[in-house]
Amino acid sequence: MADALKLGIAGLGTVGASLARILQDRRDMLTTTCGRAIDITAITARDQSRDRGFDVSGITWFDTADALAANADIDVYVELMGGAGDPAYSSVKAALSRGIHVVTANKALLAAHGTELAEIAEANGALLNYEAAVAGGIPVIKALRESLTGNTVSRVYGIMNGTCNYILTKMEKEGLGFETCLKEAQRLGYAEVDPAFDIEGNDTAHKLSILTSLAFGTAIAADDIYLEGITNISIQDIHAAAELGYRIKLLGVAQRTESGIEQRVHPTMVPLDSVIAQVEGVTNAVAIESDVLGELLMVGPGAGGNATASAVLGDIADIAKSRPGAQNVPAFGRPVASLAPYQQATMQSHEGGYFIRLSVEDRAGVFASIATHMAQNHISLESIVQRARQHDAANEPQTIILVTHATTEDSVRKAVAMVKGEGYLVGEPQVIRIERPKAS
Repeated sequence: MADALKLGIAGLGTVGASLARILQDRRDMLTTTCGRAIDITAITARDQSRDRGFDVSGITWFDTADALAANADIDVYVELMGGAGDPAYSSVKAALSRGIHVVTANKALLAAHGTELAEIAEANGALLNYEAAVAGGIPVIKALRESLTGNTVSRVYGIMNGTCNYILTKMEKEGLGFETCLKEAQRLGYAEVDPAFDIEGNDTAHKLSILTSLAFGTAIAADDIYLEGITNISIQDIHAAAELGYRIKLLGVAQRTESGIEQRVHPTMVPLDSVIAQVEGVTNAVAIESDVLGELLMVGPGAGGNATASAVLGDIADIAKSRPGAQNVPAFGRPVASLAPYQQATMQSHEGGYFIRLSVEDRAGVFASIATHMAQNHISLESIVQRARQHDAANEPQTIILVTHATTEDSVRKAVAMVKGEGYLVGEPQVIRIERPKAS
């Protein structure tokens, strides 16, 4: 049997501690399935004295992640600290530069430095594995990097943030407002004290940029993503979507077009009878559309200690099963030199159309004015509904809901700006894209 695979783990929070416990509790089973033992030989974390529920005897403690990565006698450096900067960045670079394999769950690091780190890994014969960085326990990275070899991918999309999905689900199920549901998500530990990274869509954008590179063979371009979070979604939007036969989800979408690659993160209305509409709570779902296989939809836990640790362990097991002299799988499915520069797609017609909600003053001519501005921007309307007053107050604003046929983002934004210029809008308009997934 081959010598034991020696791990150094940096970061012993929820995921790191869970991983260590699994590795120790299931050592015999892992030895059998991987053909060699997997042992933790070095660790580092902020607090050395804390009991994390696993046996630290015989494991070398390092005061810093950089020291562990640069000096520890290990085969694999497991980075579970998070963050795009140091010490995650510097320590991963140090490990790869030594030819030490790296396993990480750090999507921010990969979104910011993934191409550079992949190049260092290739130059030094090391693997850079990161299944846990996107969609937790769902094996979407392996699917794109290995299983779908030979397929031409046309679109990747999905629910990639459990916090947002939990909030939107709770708003619909219990008829509660956004702020109330956010506070409950924070109480349960699904949202951070400062939840902006999740609810503004940044977390999804980081994950989407990684999937885009894998799916389309381009360099990572996390800064070229249209980004919109869920903070402006109201209970009124949730109810209107349901009445129209839709459910609101925060989706990340990347697709190939004739002019380049389109990447976007935004609230989206999906048909109630689609599979992705049924994904509730903190669960994630990722769909891949390709020419040979068709559509593959994967659903599962997107976060949490055990789910993420399971994905990290899968990457470690792959390394344990590999043998000296075997060809390494490139970090992004192909050598860095063959990754194409990212070319952002030009604005194109959105096939699903748009949902537009306007709150307007109750006066003559408003309905006709809105329809005129839509026509001036070549927007064809599937439906237009004026909601009756809920009360008898003469000055109560009226709600007008429009659903468009396929049109461009630019046309919609111009039409809405023209409506705003008329002076009869009350508050800000709501614009939500409509997607009609193939999976149903």
